[in-house]
Amino acid sequence: MASVGEWIAGARPRTLPAAAAPVFVGSGAAALVDSFSLLKAALAMLLAIALQVGVNYANDYSDGVRGTDVDRVGPVRLTASGLAAPQHVKYAAFGAFGLGSILGIILIAMTGHWWLLAVGVLCILAGWYYTGGKKPYGYAGLGEVGVFVFFGLVATMGTTYLQVGRVTWPSALGAVAIGLIACAIPTDFVSGKKTLAVRVGDFKARRMYVAMIWVPLLLAVVCAFFNPWALLTLFMLLPAVLLSIPILAGAKGKLLVPVLAGTGMYELGFGILLGIGLAI
Repeated sequence: MASVGEWIAGARPRTLPAAAAPVFVGSGAAALVDSFSLLKAALAMLLAIALQVGVNYANDYSDGVRGTDVDRVGPVRLTASGLAAPQHVKYAAFGAFGLGSILGIILIAMTGHWWLLAVGVLCILAGWYYTGGKKPYGYAGLGEVGVFVFFGLVATMGTTYLQVGRVTWPSALGAVAIGLIACAIPTDFVSGKKTLAVRVGDFKARRMYVAMIWVPLLLAVVCAFFNPWALLTLFMLLPAVLLSIPILAGAKGKLLVPVLAGTGMYELGFGILLGIGLAI
């Protein structure tokens, strides 16, 4: 039986910045047009975290039963390590998705945008079929597309839409920026997944990572035309350099673990600074 600490580790806390960052940016964009709602932002944050945890447990279960997590480095794998029964991990995923569904329904009821129920269903299906089902799209080189769409575009612009009732240009630019960083996750080549990194090869994948780290800073500069304080994100220049160096130097395996953690914190820092910059 897995301990509480092991269940927490299995939820992969280091990935939670990917859930929080889009909410910060989307809320900042809402504040820019004087439509920020603390309650809606808080509910959106809890919703995003619940869905992220659900995706993490779903991936743990699906990858574990397929045997593709055996040679992985990084966070605890509950299923592959035998710490928890596969069914229990699957139930944990369903529980997180269920909590996210309840929070989503509350938000939709508050705003009256009931068509967003369809978007919520798509988010959950995308989370499950990333590595689940007979033909998971995460094994076909489309995982990064799903991450970009749902953890970038949908999460960021959805947060703004729930507060403003429309999508704004700063939220759209911020959504693309956050989506790119969310896709910039160092990937090992031994898991059997045909990720985008595997398809394009090591050389191109490393340069794509650097681009996904640096292009968001350029998009933040564009956001400065709407509010000059968006230039606060330039404080992330040094972290961008520090993350790029090991990738371009050819770091692999366990050496990528600190880069993985650093990328998550980079996304969170970028999201907080851009959100504050838009809100001021």
